[in-house]
Amino acid sequence: MEKAYIVDPRKALPDDWQEMRGKKSLTSTSVSAIKWSFVKRFDSTEACLQHLEKNLFVSIVTSPHVKGHKNVILHEGDYTQHAKLAVWFGSESRGISDLAVKRSEMCVSIPMLGMIESLNLGTTSGIVLYEITKQRREYQRKYKYKNRRGRKYIA
Repeated sequence: MEKAYIVDPRKALPDDWQEMRGKKSLTSTSVSAIKWSFVKRFDSTEACLQHLEKNLFVSIVTSPHVKGHKNVILHEGDYTQHAKLAVWFGSESRGISDLAVKRSEMCVSIPMLGMIESLNLGTTSGIVLYEITKQRREYQRKYKYKNRRGRKYIA
């Protein structure tokens, strides 16, 4: 993960990420992660989507329910098609916004067995980002990185 964008219409977080680093309530829970992370706050989903689209990001959303134009089970999706990928996670209480779903390329769900219908935000984001990162690193290893002699390695 390179950046975290937060939609915060209540303005609970400061606009300046450097100012967030000084907040004891954030630094005590994140240990040192806050020192190495970049976070940008947006007042609305629309403002965040505009920023992402202007910077050529393709968005995907996560939800345990079928919601998008294209619905994909996590391990069956291909996350290597786009150089810039934004992954949206909804709040635990309200889920993902309809606007984010509408403007996203796909809706990703984690396969679950039994009575459990959804996972908490921390668990969901860890599972989803792990799978996406795993696929993108493997793709880079095969097609992007050069070997020691300067030739592209293609499997």
